Amino acid sequence: MKYDNQSKNRIKRIEGQLRGILKMMEEDKDCKDVITQLSATRTAIDRTIGVIVSSNLVECVREANENGTEADELVKEAVNLLVKSR
Repeated sequence: MKYDNQSKNRIKRIEGQLRGILKMMEEDKDCKDVITQLSATRTAIDRTIGVIVSSNLVECVREANENGTEADELVKEAVNLLVKSR
């Protein structure tokens, strides 16, 4: 799968969030603030997983249709990836 710039930029933003959290911890910021940022990062990761899985699924289903094969197994695999990510 080829990853688009949007997905890569999402990861770069998450990386920045994590660096910010580490800085907060090094500066002994309030626990609630750190947890809030960790939660936001987790949400961003979850959304990125969803974007990547759905993009891959669309690509795979398109290829399956072009080849005349069934896409049911591909959909099951995508669902399993999402379930595993939680």
